[in-house]
Amino acid sequence: MDTVNIHRAKTHLSKLVEQVSQGEEIIIAKAGKPLAKLVPLGAVRTLRKPGLRKGRIHVGDDFDRPLPSTVAASFEGKKPR
Repeated sequence: MDTVNIHRAKTHLSKLVEQVSQGEEIIIAKAGKPLAKLVPLGAVRTLRKPGLRKGRIHVGDDFDRPLPSTVAASFEGKKPR
């Protein structure tokens, strides 16, 4: 892991970014005091798009109907009646 001063980092930013893209990590310092770390970004997550599954998922009309007492009891840690 290299440490470079802020002036050198500004002057050689494209070279430092190339080094980082190869897997290196670089510390940027000012007057010898570490201030920041330049690291590879890694995988970029894509944003989710609302409505992507529209028309493909069906929710039954009885979705919010109460569960039978035997099933509800098992969720509550009780013995079924």
